[in-house]
Amino acid sequence: MLILAAGFGALYLFFRRRDRRMLRNGVFLVGALGCGLLGILEIFSRVVPGFGLVSLALVLLLPASVVVLCWFLIANGITMLRREGRRLGNMLSLLAGLAIPILPVVAVLLVGTANPYLVTLAALLFLLTGYVSVAFVIFLSYALAYGRMTHREHPAALVVLGSRLIGGQVPPLLRARLDRALEVYRDTEPKPLLIPSGGQGPDESRAEGAAMAEYLREQGVPAQDVIAETEAVSTAQNLRFAQQIQEDAGRSGALLAVTNNYHVLRAALLARKAGLRAEVTGSKTARYYVPSAFLREFIAVMRGHLFLHAVLFLPFLAFAGLVLMAALAQG
Repeated sequence: MLILAAGFGALYLFFRRRDRRMLRNGVFLVGALGCGLLGILEIFSRVVPGFGLVSLALVLLLPASVVVLCWFLIANGITMLRREGRRLGNMLSLLAGLAIPILPVVAVLLVGTANPYLVTLAALLFLLTGYVSVAFVIFLSYALAYGRMTHREHPAALVVLGSRLIGGQVPPLLRARLDRALEVYRDTEPKPLLIPSGGQGPDESRAEGAAMAEYLREQGVPAQDVIAETEAVSTAQNLRFAQQIQEDAGRSGALLAVTNNYHVLRAALLARKAGLRAEVTGSKTARYYVPSAFLREFIAVMRGHLFLHAVLFLPFLAFAGLVLMAALAQG
């Protein structure tokens, strides 16, 4: 196992050096950590008397940890609904907390029917749940790892990704992004161009970019160092339009995007997909907001790679077909 861990670790370092903005880096990272942990446990079980009992106790604690996880997600979902309103994006942690205990019960009931098609559906449900769970662990692990990386070049421009205004003003979530951009701006010489980016939503009284630019100037940034982008309606547009503004302003060099910590990896993936020379840095987010935010980002990344995941899931689909054929043969 330790040899596998070393192999995965070497692949992780190699591909991260080539481009840190690749989700496959997360596959190698999780592979290295998982194999390394199993290898260490195997060594301890051989050299430490009674360590096998400790491992067994840890395994037996897994059901309790799942219960704690469900309780945490449900409690967080209720908090999100109270503080952020009853939108689907704010209900994700609540829905996840309810789904985790319900899905196994549904699978058992389907198997109990002894109907070949329903048994196959139960197997498919189990495989799909496992696949999505592993994909989420990979996404979350690398999102946390990428968020802790420092940008390698002094940026020539900073694009601050917009988010919803409240009453036409910058709310705390967006202010955190702007304050992070100000930190980088003040620590960088020569001073980079600041590009607050965001269009006007249907429930907003003005463009996000305009409100953000006003905030930056109020914090003492010279007007010549701030150019607002007020047309973008997505992260991809934030990045593309900001680079065009950077080029038009004659500020050649690296572009650094600033967003909240839960959003850094998806923004980096989009920057790479667009062929931009851009890295991403994140600001802190209120703790209660993070679980649903990460779930929302994960869903967006999965939707952006639907064809790839469909191909990767084909072997599991074939296995479910074999289960159905075996069940029909026995029937």
